[in-house]
Amino acid sequence: MKIRFADLSFLDEITEIESTCFPEEQAAKKEQFSERLKIFAGHFLLLCDESGRAAAFINGAVTDLPDLTDEMYQRSELHDENGAWQMIFGLCTAPRYRHRGFAHVLMNEFLRLAKEQGRKGAVLTCKAELIGFYEQFGFVNEGISASSVIGGVQWFQMRKTF
Repeated sequence: MKIRFADLSFLDEITEIESTCFPEEQAAKKEQFSERLKIFAGHFLLLCDESGRAAAFINGAVTDLPDLTDEMYQRSELHDENGAWQMIFGLCTAPRYRHRGFAHVLMNEFLRLAKEQGRKGAVLTCKAELIGFYEQFGFVNEGISASSVIGGVQWFQMRKTF
């Protein structure tokens, strides 16, 4: 398995993996991934299998705003390469590669890069059942997000400060 930065050649694979991880009303669309890859590909990591196909990915914009908002998912142009906070929009693994530690590998590398770039930390939102998973990486649950309601479900904001 190899970690690499994503590019537009992986657009269909990324979109397919996303659709297996989130219900349609919560999943990012192909157009959104295309914009993200054009604007912040340096914050979009893939873990590829032996054949070079995407097995898992993690991505997110950088901003000076301290909290993750739904608008950030929709408007990639809000990315600020000099921002203080690395947002995490998604950490997804294709079904056939789950339970092999790929998400851990990607998260650790994403956090390492953010720290190396001088960010204050990383912020994500997740559903209640994933709070414990993200706590393993040092994220602290800040409670129900007031600014993220994608898909009409309850999201919890979590923050890791470096």
